[in-house]
Amino acid sequence: MSQEQPQRPEEKEAIKYGDVFGVKGDLASNTVVPKDAAMMQRAENAKLGMTQKGGAAAAMQSAAMKNEKSGVVGHNDTSKVAGDGGVNLTETDGPGNRVISETIAGQVVHKVEQKERKVCKLAEVVEQFSQKVSLGIMTPPSLVEEIGIGGGGSPGITIGEALEATALTAGKKPVEWSDAAAIQAAEVRATGRTNIVPGGVAAAAQSAATLNARVTKDEEKTTLGDILADATSKLPSDRPATRRDAEGVVGAELRNDPYLTTHPGGVSASVAAAARLNQIKQN
Repeated sequence: MSQEQPQRPEEKEAIKYGDVFGVKGDLASNTVVPKDAAMMQRAENAKLGMTQKGGAAAAMQSAAMKNEKSGVVGHNDTSKVAGDGGVNLTETDGPGNRVISETIAGQVVHKVEQKERKVCKLAEVVEQFSQKVSLGIMTPPSLVEEIGIGGGGSPGITIGEALEATALTAGKKPVEWSDAAAIQAAEVRATGRTNIVPGGVAAAAQSAATLNARVTKDEEKTTLGDILADATSKLPSDRPATRRDAEGVVGAELRNDPYLTTHPGGVSASVAAAARLNQIKQN
């Protein structure tokens, strides 16, 4: 009489560095663990002011959480390769661009372009400003230089970059008519056109607002993050935000909001913060 063999519990496959990044050697075969992700997060916060969306820390945190949830690693585990080789962010200057390289054990896993850095720093300023902190108090000249607009002849923060910052500060907010109006006002000022750009951010925002009005569940609605994550690539032209631009965008959002208010950390707040930072640069 045959005897049934006891079934072994299914073993979970650990997510390794080679699964997340284009790395080689010992690092590629090492499992992504929580302590490594925390090290990269601290490094990003120190250099960029916040955890970079789509950066190395975010990717490592996602992988480490899945590994911990599946039981293949512990919460306090650290990989020897990352621990010995270090987690670092280094900055290099290129032609008209500054690049920050994120490395683990000496291997580059992600690069942050100057535009990404400006957007992240602007998002940090917008979030502080939304907490009623004076922009003059929280924005010393050193921060303006960190954002990348402090040097002579360097471009200010553009309207498109301000829209991308909104994807970080209010990315989960469902698109409403007031948002669509503000985005349209921003696009018109960035491009100098009087009509909406086909396939641009304004057209996408208007479509999203129309569809969202018919949807009852928030989780099924299109968000600002969906529309604005790559705003600069959807603008045929772009330029630094000015005080007049900010006034136009704020006015558009106010006129189309049923309560005549603007959303904290929303489109108007980002464009206004960009304009004020650009003004500080000029002074």
